[in-house]
Amino acid sequence: MTASTDLAVPRQTRPGASGPSTHQALEGSPELLRAVFRQHAAGVAVITAQGARPVGFTATSLNSVAADPPMISFGVGTGSSSWPVLAEAGHVGVHLLAEDQRELAATFARSGADRFAPPTRWRTGPEGVPLLDGVLAWLVCRVVARVPAGDHRIVLGQVVAGDPSGAGRPLLYHQGRFNALRD
Repeated sequence: MTASTDLAVPRQTRPGASGPSTHQALEGSPELLRAVFRQHAAGVAVITAQGARPVGFTATSLNSVAADPPMISFGVGTGSSSWPVLAEAGHVGVHLLAEDQRELAATFARSGADRFAPPTRWRTGPEGVPLLDGVLAWLVCRVVARVPAGDHRIVLGQVVAGDPSGAGRPLLYHQGRFNALRD
């Protein structure tokens, strides 16, 4: 038997589905991963750190890892402008954005933007970490590991401080756009 050059193979019928599916399953690729994760609604966070100047980026890869000790993780591209600072930072800020903070999310996602210039409101928080004002919640985490993962690093952080008392509803990312929850 020889390997097929066809990138698609028939998709298995889901249990309980009537008849074969007309959809095709694709072999693993960056495009497939992006297409699938466009279907996944994710909360929007901004990660910050302090170097010679503050850095930050918008992330949808934030996860709760453990409760004891309290730990989080997020992914960061090694080609991002924030990576050189994050590669050395002892602490990071994690900010959960509210649905009315689409522009803030876009600012921190935009390449080449001065992310900490007005209208961004921020202050220096615990461990010297830049903290954004007006967010739903924030954490300061001590970086405990940076795990290689392709062209990214998975950063593990242990929570050392935070505030969950912001008001509002979360900002979500779905289908390539920032969205709000619907009632």
